[in-house]
Amino acid sequence: MNYRHAFHAGNFADCMKHALLVWLLRALARKPAPFHVLDSHAGIGRYSLDSDEAQRTGEWRAGIGRLMDITEGPLADYVALVREDGGYPGSPALAAALLREQDRLSLVELHEADHATLRATFRRDARVATHRRDAWEAVRALTPFAEKRGLVLMDPPFEQPGEYERLTAAIAEVNRRARGLVQAAWYPVKGRAPVRAFHAALAETGVRDILAAELHLREPTDAARLNGCGLIVVNPPFGFEAAARDILAALHARLATGEAGGGWALTRIADE
Repeated sequence: MNYRHAFHAGNFADCMKHALLVWLLRALARKPAPFHVLDSHAGIGRYSLDSDEAQRTGEWRAGIGRLMDITEGPLADYVALVREDGGYPGSPALAAALLREQDRLSLVELHEADHATLRATFRRDARVATHRRDAWEAVRALTPFAEKRGLVLMDPPFEQPGEYERLTAAIAEVNRRARGLVQAAWYPVKGRAPVRAFHAALAETGVRDILAAELHLREPTDAARLNGCGLIVVNPPFGFEAAARDILAALHARLATGEAGGGWALTRIADE
């Protein structure tokens, strides 16, 4: 409840998550049948990099600030959407930009003020529904989708103990309720041990077809720093592995800090 993403919008972790998300949404739109997107930790949807919060941390300068001149290659689609937005589009704004008339978007945000901003941002878009409720309860309540196809994005702030366990349980629950849905779940990489335990717990759920995409700025030995981040993808669409490799490599080439241990990885946690 205390986390405010405005301080971190457009940082390297956002760039990684959003570049992969854009590819996943484009893949869903390849087929004419409607799809539904559920964003469980939506925030306010769109951010100003001129805001006091963004200027105070300046994290975006080492993130989207290093990408804005890109016009070709694996990051071009994502960066073009950011330029077209005029601010910094969070996952709700990116999803809304890629929805077709027949598609739907459900946005969940518990923070009262942030939900009010979110609702006002999308109040004129009939394809979008906003919900002020607990993210984990919403994931259970709002799946499966009537559309049968879609994506569940889970992006918890990892400020409370037990977040890995809640995320693991939610992934398993969505898979049980709607096995065919694509799932994308963000997580921080601070130290290696919690990530290893998270991956092992996912493997033990019995959920099939799980990939972990990671971007590292440095060796994850200082647990007090965000050294990297990852995105779990369940049921990745055809072509995702190859595309993710290109996206991660391009991100690292632009965002690398030169510190030891930086790089990227794509790991299969569970086979199809």
